[in-house]
Amino acid sequence: MKIIIPSSDLRNKYNEVSKLTLEEQKPVYITVNGRGDTVLINQTVYERQLAELELLRLLAEAEDSVNKGDVIDAKSAFDKIRKELK
Repeated sequence: MKIIIPSSDLRNKYNEVSKLTLEEQKPVYITVNGRGDTVLINQTVYERQLAELELLRLLAEAEDSVNKGDVIDAKSAFDKIRKELK
């Protein structure tokens, strides 16, 4: 269920809205004149979403490498790493 509040609540009840984002761990949709305008999320939720997006980007890169055949077997990879560490 979406949490939707008018912009006046954000302006007049910021502490309550901030607490709501923390407790619910969900986005709060802010409306202006009854129309969607802004989405407010807790910093922890935001940072988790950024981390998830970065992980998805890395997985997509890895999948692209696999599809292009740009891979080596694990033994060769570890041998290369060991050689570089010496």
